Amino acid sequence: MSSITRKMADFAINLRFEDIPAVSIKEAKRFLLDSVGCALAAVPNEDMAAMYRFIDKLGGTPESTLIGSGERTNASNAALMNSLLVRAFDYNDIYWEQDPSHPSDIIFGAVSPAEAMNKGGAETLTAIMIAYELELRWCLACFPGVREVGWHHATLTQFVSPFVAGRIYGLDPDQMVAAAGISGSSHFTLGGVVAGHLTNMKNTADPLATQGGVLAAQMAAEGYGGPVEVIEGKEGFQHVIHNVELKPEILLDGLGEKFIITDCGYKAFPTEALTHQPMSAVLNIMQKNGLVAEDLALIHIQTTARGADILSDPSKYDPQTKETADHSLPYCLAAVAADGGVYPNSFEQEKLFDPRIRMLLGKIKVVANDEIDGLFPAVKRAIATITTNDGREFVETVDHAKGSPQNPLSDEELIAKFRANSEAVIDTARQDEIIEATWGFDKIADVGQYMKLLVTGK
Repeated sequence: MSSITRKMADFAINLRFEDIPAVSIKEAKRFLLDSVGCALAAVPNEDMAAMYRFIDKLGGTPESTLIGSGERTNASNAALMNSLLVRAFDYNDIYWEQDPSHPSDIIFGAVSPAEAMNKGGAETLTAIMIAYELELRWCLACFPGVREVGWHHATLTQFVSPFVAGRIYGLDPDQMVAAAGISGSSHFTLGGVVAGHLTNMKNTADPLATQGGVLAAQMAAEGYGGPVEVIEGKEGFQHVIHNVELKPEILLDGLGEKFIITDCGYKAFPTEALTHQPMSAVLNIMQKNGLVAEDLALIHIQTTARGADILSDPSKYDPQTKETADHSLPYCLAAVAADGGVYPNSFEQEKLFDPRIRMLLGKIKVVANDEIDGLFPAVKRAIATITTNDGREFVETVDHAKGSPQNPLSDEELIAKFRANSEAVIDTARQDEIIEATWGFDKIADVGQYMKLLVTGK
């Protein structure tokens, strides 16, 4: 019988662009636009400046472009840098079932090699689809999730990224299996990167696993071998992570026939996760009823004990810094009510003292609800009640944050997020070009032309 790796290799090699449903292709383009926006927002970041310097010192064949700087390096280094830019603000996509993951961390494991190989948009989108279809299934297939027993989700990405890059490099089945074996035996990642005191590794672990997949595919293309049963073989995944049950039937279910990319969600807000449901509830009320900040007399929120305590203590009603504001439920609620959304620029120093936001802070009350606490963490419910100055009252319950498949971002909202993310480094005309090019990405003959649009000159 074929190994699990061989079956995934067959899927990655045989998937045809024309066999992918139009709705799935559209979603891949939406995730690409969202990811590019997140990356552009991170270009001026101080931590990214350090990584730009590091990548520059590595050198490398100038075959793939770095977002922002426009410098060119080899495909694996570009995949690392560009994936890290996507991930840097923790604002890119999110999927969380048995395991959490951010599949867009792997997008440039396709795009950077595609630029190096002069590939077009349709083939690149096919590789991006491979990333989502495999990564999401890994999140569904482990019981409990690997994160639950102390491993980071980069542990899953190491089994996906070589298939993504391998598709671009045109690997044959034996080479694809070898690439999976090389990557899948070298990037098990400790959950400690997101525990305790957080460091740059919080956002770098997964991009490193993406880069590892590119390197593995390049090695396999030269005839280098790797374990052929890295998942079920002796001392492979199933043997070594013995406190997790992998269900291969879920991992392989419907590959190439049932596409699940539309089950992945977007982050509507660059804030602490438990703020998302309350913010979504307030946003829903404001949009449904045509309300503006000046209409509001009271915003009353019922949420978890964590949300009422840690995120709504007295200091959170008078945030003086970004670090306090993006963990302040009152500030985030006031910002979403005042501006119709919360974006990275919502936490700039001048914005923190916006009079429209400040006047709302005293109108916000956050209380813990024991029933909601009983649902946590499977359901992160929030109940918002807004009372207007003329006495009207509106109530909204949200179990699913804005951006989730159950509460999706429209194209217009996604574009607004992209513009807010990118406005500090590119002008509106360039934004328009990127949006148009992304919607028509499958028609692009050379991905390198698309990458030129992502150079900021700053």
